[in-house]
Amino acid sequence: MVKLADLQDLKQNVIVITGGSSGLGKAIAYEAASQGAVIVVLARRQAELQIVRDQCQALSGQPAYAYQLDVSNPEMIEQVVGQIENDIGRVDVLVNAAGFGHFETALETPMATVEQMFRVNVLGLMYLTRALGSLMVDQGVGQIINIASMAGKMATQKSAIYSATKFAVIGYSNGLRLELKPLGVQVTTVNPGPIDTDFFKIADQTGQYLETVDWIVLDPERLAKRIVRAIGHPKREINAPFLMSAAAQLYDLAPSVGDYLASTIFNQK
Repeated sequence: MVKLADLQDLKQNVIVITGGSSGLGKAIAYEAASQGAVIVVLARRQAELQIVRDQCQALSGQPAYAYQLDVSNPEMIEQVVGQIENDIGRVDVLVNAAGFGHFETALETPMATVEQMFRVNVLGLMYLTRALGSLMVDQGVGQIINIASMAGKMATQKSAIYSATKFAVIGYSNGLRLELKPLGVQVTTVNPGPIDTDFFKIADQTGQYLETVDWIVLDPERLAKRIVRAIGHPKREINAPFLMSAAAQLYDLAPSVGDYLASTIFNQK
């Protein structure tokens, strides 16, 4: 019987990564490929996907795959899942890394943006998890890694909508973890603070946010190593950086202090 620990040897493991054409998704793909995994990257940008696929193949010495996917489109998800089943036949690890943010006050954020953020960050994650998670249950083993955010634990001004999507991802992951554990599938939630990626080109229109919080900005390659190390382990959560993780705990234990920190030290938008 295959067990979760068997996934620790990444050679021949099939790892599907959404948002795999850039940022943290791409960093995870390269890190896992360097350890011999079979990488499947999903994203909207076909040209960038091909580059990542070719590099993963060179790093792993294994086949690598790239499928164009808009995770906000359920029909595309169904089609791509069918291609993965047909071309590869199994999935050992799913990393839901696709997502975007938009920093604006809640009352000024267009509802079209709100709906799209929920379709990408929450519903797309759920659709794909439902499809590929079912494959893992049939296999009797697997791991789902959902990239949430520290914003899902501690909301700040101009991130109410984004935080709401990540609160949803954390809640969904927590319930899913309990449901799938008896079936051999581990669910791990990753809650990072700001990461030095192109995410902020969309989220932050001022172009200054990363500079103002450079003391807590995460390196995507280092975070990717930590995430890949969690594959095959019963890891519940990965929280980084430590300072924001501690502040998030304080946010629950001492709400008034948490609100003060969220509106001062960690509010730089």
